Amino acid sequence: MNVLVVAAHPDDEILGCGGTMGRLVREGHSVYISILGEGITSRHAQRTAADPVALKALRESSQRAAKLLAVKDLVLHGLPDNRFDTLPLLDIVKAIEELIERWQPEAVYTHHGGDLNVDHQLTSRAVLTATRPLEGRPTKDLYMFEIASSTEWGFAQLSPVFKPTVFVDISATLELKLEAMRQYESEMRNFPNPRSIEALTAIARRWGGVAGCAAAEAFELVRSLR
Repeated sequence: MNVLVVAAHPDDEILGCGGTMGRLVREGHSVYISILGEGITSRHAQRTAADPVALKALRESSQRAAKLLAVKDLVLHGLPDNRFDTLPLLDIVKAIEELIERWQPEAVYTHHGGDLNVDHQLTSRAVLTATRPLEGRPTKDLYMFEIASSTEWGFAQLSPVFKPTVFVDISATLELKLEAMRQYESEMRNFPNPRSIEALTAIARRWGGVAGCAAAEAFELVRSLR
């Protein structure tokens, strides 16, 4: 099976489904990653003020994490960080459609739409559009994930609220997920920040407790066509 993960920013792919990607690869599936945004430039008043060395380091972090997970390919689109709402939605949709045509994924994982981050919201909508079930389209299953420090910080005030219905046992790949996150040194934080190793472990253990396993990642199944 071919699987596509569409993330808004570098590290979202690991936060959202790093353990699941690791498991899918170990099971013999082909996993591909698309990261739409450049990351970090929104931390400056002007996008052009971002340090090009830091941007290059972030791209290299993405490549190291992808290599660690042994995914088939990684595409970095470089869209403006936290400024997806300044772009025509069609441009984002077309970029995703091109990858779907290229890789023919049967399953797609992406952001949940009720998220605090505008880029996450628009990525979710663009993926919904790009994967609409037209005749001949390859995608049968569409899953949406949460992002620590963004989904929960909406405090259930944004619609729709994340309501996971699918849980993937990542007991055997949790450490791989955490090691992939460590590649993003600039994006990691100290506990109790949700992006700390301790908090990410706790999230996985919490969903594991819900699902009856040692560690899990949670997803909302949007549709499954059979």
